[in-house]
Amino acid sequence: MIRNIIAFLVLSAALLACTERIDVQLDNSYSRLVVDGNISPEAGPYRIALTSTASYFYNEPAPRVVNAVMSLNDGFIDYPLTETVPGVSGIYETDSGFSGVIGRVYSININLPQDIGGFSSYQATDQLHPVTKLDSIRTVFHPEWGKEGVWTIQLWAQEPGDERNYYMFNVYRNGILLTDTLNKKVISDDALYNGSYMNGVDAVYLNNSHKWETIYPGDTVVLQMSGITQEYFNFINQVRQAGFNIPFFSGPPANVEGNVNNGAVGFFSAYSNSYAWTIVK
Repeated sequence: MIRNIIAFLVLSAALLACTERIDVQLDNSYSRLVVDGNISPEAGPYRIALTSTASYFYNEPAPRVVNAVMSLNDGFIDYPLTETVPGVSGIYETDSGFSGVIGRVYSININLPQDIGGFSSYQATDQLHPVTKLDSIRTVFHPEWGKEGVWTIQLWAQEPGDERNYYMFNVYRNGILLTDTLNKKVISDDALYNGSYMNGVDAVYLNNSHKWETIYPGDTVVLQMSGITQEYFNFINQVRQAGFNIPFFSGPPANVEGNVNNGAVGFFSAYSNSYAWTIVK
């Protein structure tokens, strides 16, 4: 027994003597610039948010990118953007008089005071597409769908049929945006309706069991239909498949293809809008 105890103590001492501290170096080289913003033909101002992707172990919202120099160009004029709260907000806006012009290609140019991901200059480009006019909308409740029923928002509009068109739909309830992340927005192309009159087409489905995202009798509902580019359509699809929302916090994975160069993530979009409203019955 004594021999066994001595042997155990000697073995333990040997194991302790072989143990040394290992410092794990966490690689933060995957930090990327994240861009999120859009413009349209309606009166501004328009805002573009800049953040950076956070470290895997950074248990806080992503850092805002401040003190950047940013401008918007339509091929003719440079429009400067200013930080809403200099050195703090990381949100940059156009002049209130700015509005986009349908058909023009818009580029944002970003210059950072410090490199992110090895770059200090970034650019993104998108074309401002037109959108067909919404004639009217209607809300219909389907109590037989799901546990608590589903609301559909139907639309009436003439699809132009001149080329492949891509659409994004947003829903406002009493002035509050319900589709406030990319996962909630509805996107579609015109493959089934190209050149046809959309006569009561179901555009949006709202699950009545999600009380914070549904509608109620007496509510004023506005449907916003936007004409987007194929690139933005693909980007929204990729973000959904990756399981991320916008606004970004840690940013989407690198395989989500945005339109910002030099390895940045996110999307600068330009699109026109059409609106129709109804009161829920």
